[in-house]
Amino acid sequence: MEPYRSTFDSWNERASVRTKPRRSLDDPRDVQLFFPPEFVPALSHPLVAARGPEVARRILLYSLYQYLHFTTVLEQVAVLPVTCRISTGISGLDLPAAMRTDAFKITTDEAWHAQSAHEFIAQVARAVEVPANTVVEPRFVRRLSEVRETFDVSSRYLVDLMFAVVSETLVSGLLSDIPKDYRLPVPVRAIVADHAADEGRHHAYFRKVLERVWPQLSLQERRMIAPRVPEFIRTFLDPDKAAVASALNATGFLPAEIDEILRKSYQPETVLNTTREASQATVRSFSQVGAMEDLEVQDAFQAAGLSLTR
Repeated sequence: MEPYRSTFDSWNERASVRTKPRRSLDDPRDVQLFFPPEFVPALSHPLVAARGPEVARRILLYSLYQYLHFTTVLEQVAVLPVTCRISTGISGLDLPAAMRTDAFKITTDEAWHAQSAHEFIAQVARAVEVPANTVVEPRFVRRLSEVRETFDVSSRYLVDLMFAVVSETLVSGLLSDIPKDYRLPVPVRAIVADHAADEGRHHAYFRKVLERVWPQLSLQERRMIAPRVPEFIRTFLDPDKAAVASALNATGFLPAEIDEILRKSYQPETVLNTTREASQATVRSFSQVGAMEDLEVQDAFQAAGLSLTR
């Protein structure tokens, strides 16, 4: 195995927590779009379109709140526990000292991402005078907890580690698209751009973690965790319909209307195509370490519709 090459040598000069200002939305009066409408398929439903641009604007504001809340919860619940264990040497993994040092830096980055997203929600809510009372617990929290319960206590850290690897190696369309979307307010684009710049380094780091950890796992451990990876991917990427329903409810839609909007707006085939595209880097990472050499693992990825397409 090649020596570990850190991508954090210039971290002090590049990390957003070290170099970027606190983002704030000072004058929201002329803002028409708070969030890319392409990422909220419910807006295209006739029932929503018929309500006019103000309802769409409000739903997009709620979508921004939920996206930022998702960021905060993901970092706090799924990533920080893993990087803390790696950095302090209590993970049980055989990793170079430099990787442990870099895990401290990722811990600092991710704590800042969580804090800055949380603070930005509150600041935007004050500026637009619309409370962020529609946010719901991201769906991955419950699903991750349920998956952990199916493993012995001694194996649950493996679940945490692999979910963190998945979440940090997936290619988020929002992280890449929002900074370039000039329809959005500058502070919204900036806070996501700050996050995206850091995540590029995190993506490379967690790929290297997987490369080093996979050979350390026993055959039993590999067969136990690898078939669950497609479930982790779908848990992370599939639409959070409860969050969309909360936004629709807050804008005056009736329960029957909400059910209709969700059913028509999130067709399984379309959702799967989007998830498959976003998961290619992650699937490739697991393929490169040899996970797909096990037929059961291959079958799990194929059954989930998440095989490599390119």
